[in-house]
Amino acid sequence: MNAAAAAERTAPSAAATLTLEDAADGSRVLKLSGRLDPYSIAGIWPDARAALAGAPTRRIVIDATAVDYCDGGGVAMLVDLLRQPRASGAAVVVLGLKSEFQTLLDQFDPHAFVAPAEPPPPQTNTVEEIGRATAQLFRDMRTQVAFIGETTDALWYAITHPHRIRWKDVWYECEQVGANALPIVALISFLLGVILAFQAAVPMRQFGAEIFVADLVGLSILRELGPLMTAILLAGRSGAAFAAEIGTMKVNEELNALTTMGLDPVRFLVVTRIIAALLMVPLLSLFANLVGVLAGGLTMLSFNIPLVTYLKEVDSIVDLKDLMAGLIKTPVFALLIAGIGCLRGLQTETGASAVGISATRAVVSGIVLLVAVDGIFAVIYYILDI
Repeated sequence: MNAAAAAERTAPSAAATLTLEDAADGSRVLKLSGRLDPYSIAGIWPDARAALAGAPTRRIVIDATAVDYCDGGGVAMLVDLLRQPRASGAAVVVLGLKSEFQTLLDQFDPHAFVAPAEPPPPQTNTVEEIGRATAQLFRDMRTQVAFIGETTDALWYAITHPHRIRWKDVWYECEQVGANALPIVALISFLLGVILAFQAAVPMRQFGAEIFVADLVGLSILRELGPLMTAILLAGRSGAAFAAEIGTMKVNEELNALTTMGLDPVRFLVVTRIIAALLMVPLLSLFANLVGVLAGGLTMLSFNIPLVTYLKEVDSIVDLKDLMAGLIKTPVFALLIAGIGCLRGLQTETGASAVGISATRAVVSGIVLLVAVDGIFAVIYYILDI
């Protein structure tokens, strides 16, 4: 008996067949035959549903007289056919099913299989929303303070133990942050110098004061726009790259692997990027200053002002104090760009969109903080009369 049952379970399934007929009373007949099990019904289930969908107003009769085997898979198909939405009076009935299979089918109510209603969205009041936002703010502040402390400790360790710095990674990041950014920095700085010169020369031309455009371009580029535009470009380029790289490593659990091996992710990943930014941002700012000032000089050629005259005017109005006023800000900008990018990368959560969200947060928060810090420097320079 057991051997026969085992043979029954392991025997290959006979292919189930489906035949469509139209009865004289206008109903559509679906004749099923063979074995209705999970393997054999795969080929006829879509056809059966299509037959029902093709006659939404006609009565459907499922003739199961020739069905010699039916298990849970076959019952699932029959229940699915019975629960299909139909027009009024166009019912679906199953006839001729053997008693042992009919008993199994009767255990299920086709109309009980409906999608559960979605729960209503949770109701929150203003006080609760303020509380949640405040709690999230304090959590973010705690995370940022902890990151600043860890990064400061790691940087101090790198200063006191320079031989422990991964200089190969530092030079690689310098190439990514600095050398590869030269074309875009040059383009933006050139366009910025051209725009400044043209916008200032048009009104000054009415008073014959085109030469003073050199003063405006020189002071604006060196003190403010050169370092700030360079920092904003790097926040969108390198800051997002740092967040995406570290975020991808976190999603792939590579940061957990570093911790398991006894390596500090902050010292291993963050320090090298901060050092590279500290080295490259001042150099890129100098490059941006040079390109922007020269672009203004080339623009003034169209106003019949020679380049030599333009450069002499710039030299007469700009001194070392103006140059340093812009360059002093660049290390702070570098710390913000690299630090925020790495922090957002370390805060990456799991999910398909997590890395993109981290990169976006790095760019937005980085640019906002850069502009805010630049405003603080402007106030300090005004107070100190620099």
